Amino acid sequence: MLDSHTHAWGHASEAHPWTNGPLLDVLDGFDVHTVFTADRLLSDMDRHGVDEAVVVGYPICEWTDNWYTLEAAAEHDRLHGIVMLDPFADDAAEQLRRCMDTEGVLGFRLGAACPSDRMWETFDPSVTWLRDAVEETEFWEAAVETDAAVQILCDHAQLDQALELVETYPDLSYLFDHFAHAGPETPTDEGTFTRFADLAEFDSVAVKVSEIPHMSETTFPYEDMHDHVRWFLDTFGRERVVWGSDYPNVSDVASYAETFNWLRHVDSLSEADREWLTEKSFRRHVGLD
Repeated sequence: MLDSHTHAWGHASEAHPWTNGPLLDVLDGFDVHTVFTADRLLSDMDRHGVDEAVVVGYPICEWTDNWYTLEAAAEHDRLHGIVMLDPFADDAAEQLRRCMDTEGVLGFRLGAACPSDRMWETFDPSVTWLRDAVEETEFWEAAVETDAAVQILCDHAQLDQALELVETYPDLSYLFDHFAHAGPETPTDEGTFTRFADLAEFDSVAVKVSEIPHMSETTFPYEDMHDHVRWFLDTFGRERVVWGSDYPNVSDVASYAETFNWLRHVDSLSEADREWLTEKSFRRHVGLD
């Protein structure tokens, strides 16, 4: 198993102070240590039979301070990294190249659902800065040059912006997080969620069935979200649907085991399908040997 979406972070220090107040408040509800290191993540992975994981940057520090993600990816063969970058920064292209030079780093994440001036502090699906970011050609040229995977957290109401990005740079590999914040009441046959069907026309786009314990309004096995999972499988095919736990971010409502065992309860999902979702699809999509 390869968990495509985990988090880990180090101790606060003078060089890397914890600055994200809203996120620090959330930590109090997690069922893990306040400092959740890569070693603790690996220990939990070992207990549950997870072989490898992707550590997605966790913005406790200033949000583009990727020191711990880079360290975790470089020091642990079983961990890969996704960093966070500001495409509007003057040195954004150079930052991307430096990060991609680090062993184990696969790409970067854009928080399109966040206001650019309150990045990773709050969500606002009305923001439109992703459309402006498409024009940062030097940054995107660096992404193409380094073959960086582009991981996007957006609301389904923002998928039209994401589609513009994919249309402009179709050769990059894209992964969309957390059902694009769709909940059980979000229809799959009408409205903004259906823009995923347009994105599915691009072989470079994959979707992640991640953070399901928070998307669902019920408890394990989160049956109210299974129709969305089936829609993704019908629309993208199992080769472009990727499982991720979002552990320990979901530890306030779910155990690590529950973040993947729910897959066994999705009707029509075969053992071969689960093998694709829990490892093969991610490896294939990002070219991870």
